[in-house]
Amino acid sequence: MTLTSDLGWEYAAQVKGALLRACPTVPLVDLTHELPRHRISEAAFILRAMATSFPPGTIHLAVVDPGVGGHRAPIAIRCGEGSVLVGPDNGVLAPLALALGRPVAYRLDPHRIEPRGRVGTTFDGRDLFAPAAARIARGEPLARLGTRAPFEDRRLPEALRAPRTAMGEVVHVDHFGNLISNVPSEWIPPRATGLTVSVGRRKAVPVPWVTSYESLGRGRLGTLGSSFGTAEVAVATGRAALRLRARTGTALTFRWGPRGIASPERVNSAPSLRRRRR
Repeated sequence: MTLTSDLGWEYAAQVKGALLRACPTVPLVDLTHELPRHRISEAAFILRAMATSFPPGTIHLAVVDPGVGGHRAPIAIRCGEGSVLVGPDNGVLAPLALALGRPVAYRLDPHRIEPRGRVGTTFDGRDLFAPAAARIARGEPLARLGTRAPFEDRRLPEALRAPRTAMGEVVHVDHFGNLISNVPSEWIPPRATGLTVSVGRRKAVPVPWVTSYESLGRGRLGTLGSSFGTAEVAVATGRAALRLRARTGTALTFRWGPRGIASPERVNSAPSLRRRRR
């Protein structure tokens, strides 16, 4: 079972306590509990990027839940290869569910999961999602825990591209202050000449495309392929987010080669919007 949240480690420990009390033999793998608070899209990006490397049949428990205690539903989603995703129905699970394929969602019924009731209404990670995940780990069918329902389909932001231009945005600022974009690394030719990047409303600046932070040089701004498979803007041994005053959602534009750039066109057919999905 993997655990992902913005709870911080002290609250995450309570979630793990509830899991181990109900299912003491389940292996728990912490993906992270230090996600930026309440940023559902960034959490969805991280969850999809990290969880897809786990084997079929893994249970992925994700708690990034600014609407806890409100109208958003608790859900569990079974994917075609056997994995089950558990968490709030606010879109955080959708990109991973779609990546794993053939998702079928169930709206969890709190009365079926915890007949004795919950402790308060603000900690569903411990009081609802953890007990549900533990019962799923013990082999209980989702149909016993809830009823079939559509789920909130949050698509991640799309990048655009044209000859010698790629436009996207920062989808994650990592622990080192690197700006992780949604622009696929392979869009930018590794031997591109005249490569520049503009961040937000800042003027475009020339940057090298490198393969390591060491080759970039201490304190120097550059770009390289991130471990997420997308282009990253970094400062070697520094923090690009601070230097460029950028954060999640800041626009990024990469250009290379001669001038006379064509207008970018969308290359991904999936729209950047939310909809209900069965």
